[in-house]
Amino acid sequence: MQTMHACVGGGIQHFELPDPSDCVLPGVPWGAFDELSTPAYWAGQAWQHTMLGNFQDHSLGRTLAEELAACLLGGYGMPAEVGLNAYQRIRSLGLLDRIPDASILEIELSRPMMIKGRQWTYRFPRQKARYLAGSLQGLSDVDQCADDVSLRNQLTQLPGIGLKTASWIVRNLRRSNAVAIIDVHILRACRQMGVFDAELSPERDYITLENRFLIFADALGIPPSTLDGLMWNYMRSSIPRKTQLSLFDLP
Repeated sequence: MQTMHACVGGGIQHFELPDPSDCVLPGVPWGAFDELSTPAYWAGQAWQHTMLGNFQDHSLGRTLAEELAACLLGGYGMPAEVGLNAYQRIRSLGLLDRIPDASILEIELSRPMMIKGRQWTYRFPRQKARYLAGSLQGLSDVDQCADDVSLRNQLTQLPGIGLKTASWIVRNLRRSNAVAIIDVHILRACRQMGVFDAELSPERDYITLENRFLIFADALGIPPSTLDGLMWNYMRSSIPRKTQLSLFDLP
């Protein structure tokens, strides 16, 4: 066994973990809790953050339409801060209270934005405006009372929404532990531990990777939504950037 100690709320808390040589999954050892990116490390970090109430609520919007817009405007190749800033602009203008015209969305997405004293330009404003307008219109055909996996699968039928974005929407909106967001950061972390086979990719094998992640989270005893958010935040912060912003810095 290995014991982790943390000072929380003015008291010392203790967390027992299996021996580093024990396996959390076949061929995947727990490792030491103080060794970066081992299963024990993630279990220990999740334990501390859960006591602090972090990584519990991931919602960005108040409705399915707002959550869809936030996730669709972010995603692959888009710094999180830029996607969230674009979403906040669209929402503040009331464009998500109705089905907006794609040309209006494009105008707003094309406007430069200032984030922490630096000017940014949103990538592919015409394409994303078209996707967003079409997806918001298509929500009328979505059964919002469906279970989490069925809702996720329905959302993939909307313009510009794949499995990762659809899973992100459902995870955020419902605090769902039935789906997982397999992005580049989660992929990198799980490959390092041997949880994901190197030849599997989200483009071809999303459901296989998702199922593997859900099994891994269950073996650690951590809700997948908590583990996903924690790993994303930590792995993203480990990438050097000239300007690295935290999601918690955003208004």
